[in-house]
Amino acid sequence: MERALVSERNWAGNVTFGAARWHSPTAVGEVMAVVGRADRVRVVGSRHSFNDIADTDGDVVSLQHMDRALAIDPDARTVTVEGGIRYGQLARYLHERGWALANLASLPHITVAGAVATATHGSGAANGNLATAVVGMDLVTTGTDRVELVRDVDPDLFAALVVGLGAFGIVTSLTLRIEPTFAVEQRVYENLPVVTAVEQLGAIMATGYSTSLFTRWQGDTIGQAWCKRRVEPDAADLQALIGDDDSFFGAVPATRAFHPIEALDTSACTEQFGRVGPWHERLPHFRPDAMPNNGDELQSELFVAAEDGGAAIEALASLGPALNPVLQVSEVRAVAADELWLSPCYRRASVAFHFTWVSSWGAVRPVLAQVEAALEPFAPRPHWGKLTTLTTATIRERYERLPEFAALAAEWDPRRRFRNRFLDELLDGAPS
Repeated sequence: MERALVSERNWAGNVTFGAARWHSPTAVGEVMAVVGRADRVRVVGSRHSFNDIADTDGDVVSLQHMDRALAIDPDARTVTVEGGIRYGQLARYLHERGWALANLASLPHITVAGAVATATHGSGAANGNLATAVVGMDLVTTGTDRVELVRDVDPDLFAALVVGLGAFGIVTSLTLRIEPTFAVEQRVYENLPVVTAVEQLGAIMATGYSTSLFTRWQGDTIGQAWCKRRVEPDAADLQALIGDDDSFFGAVPATRAFHPIEALDTSACTEQFGRVGPWHERLPHFRPDAMPNNGDELQSELFVAAEDGGAAIEALASLGPALNPVLQVSEVRAVAADELWLSPCYRRASVAFHFTWVSSWGAVRPVLAQVEAALEPFAPRPHWGKLTTLTTATIRERYERLPEFAALAAEWDPRRRFRNRFLDELLDGAPS
């Protein structure tokens, strides 16, 4: 299916795609045909990137009609899926068959392939980003070539290509590690003292299977702490295992349901108050059958080393007055280290600082520059799908394998078929 000269935008509405043609193939052969004809081609997922990483003046491919779960291998503990499947769809499919993914992002509406390509993540000091679950990928690299990658066959090449930014081809299927299904309970606590977060962030993040802090960096407390604890499914009485907590590092149990942005309706949020439920209905912050808001926002995210997390909180807390007019909410999460070349957590256990801004880039940009300056002593790495004011030169310094990645991308794509302005600047080292 092809649509020519159609004006399309990303989910937030801040990026208008410049593509001449949009394609929605239904099979790998159709993907290969598009790639074979295209001078430049990019692929989009759920359009939850806030920069122009997926944009092109050539052809855009959406895999929205290639969204099936293909097979579970119970012996290998893997599932193979098409590139357009979203996490909410996959989670239901797995849970109904007694399986689970180890972790999910806060939003289950995003595509698996898009999340993997940009190293999107959930939380948990022992949990890697979503790309670390990948053990196999199939890519269309030209109009006549398909490549199958298996982690255990060529681990070095695999580590280079998994977080691929779309630079090597179109990922038409992925194979992910799975495990037996499990249950999770989620509790929200209010008013965690900032001084406690600074001094004990490692312990706070390690308390739950997945822990998130939400704050607007105003005053001396962090507004919300969301703690998700894992419960094995064969327990005789799941609810009895949980009990009641009086406090969480000085924060008190919430007596009402919360949305991360306190003023918003909570109906789209997953269950709180320690109510036990399946993994896929608790690990995200939002239910797969309800979008959290209308996308009237911009987002940024910066990763620092885990040992610098407390000091980074202290630095950000000092920016409260500057942040107040443009920040909707900030989320603090922990992510385990990995070996994926372009992961923000490459060989560095990390604390991720996420910012949901108002939708005015003109107002947000100078404040984001202040945030990045405050975090500069900790060498922050930006998220690939979100907004930053860091220069290309700085980003290339922070992602130490970028020069090797660029050389490999040039080898795989000598015609620069999968390039766009975003990748040209990043991989060629041009100033942004």
